[in-house]
Amino acid sequence: MTQPERDRPLARYSRALRRENSRRNALDWAFFLSGAALLLWVVVQGAGAMPYNWQWYRIPPFFFRIVDGDLIWGPFVRGLVVTLRIVGWSALLAMVAGLCIALLRLSRSFAGHGLATVYLELVRNTPLLVQMYLFYFVLSPILGIDRFWTGVLALAFFEASFISEIVRGGILSVPRGQWEAASALGMRSTAVYARVVLPQALPLMLPPLTSSLVNLIKSSAIVSTIALFDLTNEGRNAIADTFMAFEIWLTIAAVYLVLTLSLSGLAAWLEARARRPEQYDA
Repeated sequence: MTQPERDRPLARYSRALRRENSRRNALDWAFFLSGAALLLWVVVQGAGAMPYNWQWYRIPPFFFRIVDGDLIWGPFVRGLVVTLRIVGWSALLAMVAGLCIALLRLSRSFAGHGLATVYLELVRNTPLLVQMYLFYFVLSPILGIDRFWTGVLALAFFEASFISEIVRGGILSVPRGQWEAASALGMRSTAVYARVVLPQALPLMLPPLTSSLVNLIKSSAIVSTIALFDLTNEGRNAIADTFMAFEIWLTIAAVYLVLTLSLSGLAAWLEARARRPEQYDA
């Protein structure tokens, strides 16, 4: 039997497999589009049945206006910039604090382990709103910091408790043999963490870390309670001026949705990049 004759069954199997995958993908897309169309129909019908005068045409000036040829940013864009600054600084501080707390939980120090445990139990079992007020009315006058950094520290303090457990779980997922091999080479504990453990744990930590950062973006809306003019607070002010509650809250929700979906997409891309060397080695 010649080589082309031997390859013919394999080629037929590959074509059949491609056709089956195409049919399956087409069926999935049909279900998705049907569900999306049904959801859109329900929303449109519900909006039309409401005795409410929709005024979507008044929304764009809240993002930008062009006056005499000059572009003037609206309150929603200014609030979005404040929200992004808060989220950026909070995420950075939460990552650093979460890593430190995770290392304390894994350390052999009784005092460090005890302090980290008490911190986790206090933060995770009390509402974020209560913590925000404690930071604003108690710690802010003591530390002499403004509203912006009060909100940043409160969010970082809260989110670090969840990030620390994610980091600790990722570190513990690294096989014990990796630790022993690094110790056998004479590496110090800091070098073991930096060069051996954390690079292997990072791909495993990316999905839950993304969820934690998405939660941070949504939780950042609570800084409006301490008179920070973030996106949510600008939306509340716009509602007070225009009484367009539905249009403005739906617009604010859409902006937050774009932020969270963008972060999820970036995290998925980073996760794929981080796992690529493993797939290559396999």
